Amino acid sequence: MIITLDGPAGAGKSSAARSLARRLGWCYIDTGAMYRAVALVALDRSIPLEDAARLAELAESIRILFVEGRVLVDDRDVSTEIRTERITLATRPVADAPAVREAMKRVQRRMAEGTDVVTEGRDQGSVVFPFAELKVFLTASAEERARRRFREEVARGHSASFEKVLDSQSRRDEADEKRPVGTLKPADDAILLETDGLSPEQVVDALLALVEARRRPAEPPDRRP
Repeated sequence: MIITLDGPAGAGKSSAARSLARRLGWCYIDTGAMYRAVALVALDRSIPLEDAARLAELAESIRILFVEGRVLVDDRDVSTEIRTERITLATRPVADAPAVREAMKRVQRRMAEGTDVVTEGRDQGSVVFPFAELKVFLTASAEERARRRFREEVARGHSASFEKVLDSQSRRDEADEKRPVGTLKPADDAILLETDGLSPEQVVDALLALVEARRRPAEPPDRRP
């Protein structure tokens, strides 16, 4: 079974997908980490970020694994390094390249073959896995998402203001909705899940209920006269 979780930044899809996969005992695919990993290796190998053809070849040649919360690239733990500002800046041109997204789509589909997976991103239900058994679009109000991101920044010891976080998020939302590829949008048959006012545990509980409802056999038709 394939479950896709898409949604804007700050909606809680990454933590929800990770927790849901853990509770189900399924494979978890962090697509954002995959693009970051490609950007990291491209920089390490001095591959120009504007060379989409070479980046696409790279995406299909490296081996990315998710093991106990860690991200491994060819057995190298890159979990911390891919979250640095240097890699964040390099990831945008990688993720915006159509050739790279096509290559990554093939990689992600191979990762999901023959197994139960929870995958999250922006276009997992609409593009990568249009045949997924359950598609969920997680969202929340702009203010709620900004508050979450603000608290995360403060917890990391970073200086930040709510207004700046909200402004940055608004600009990212607009850019994500206008991307030529990997556009942020729910699949036509996705279930919308508003997470305002919900704790992370409540979000996962709601997702589990959707999974169980989708896995439950349909009631036989009533054939009484």
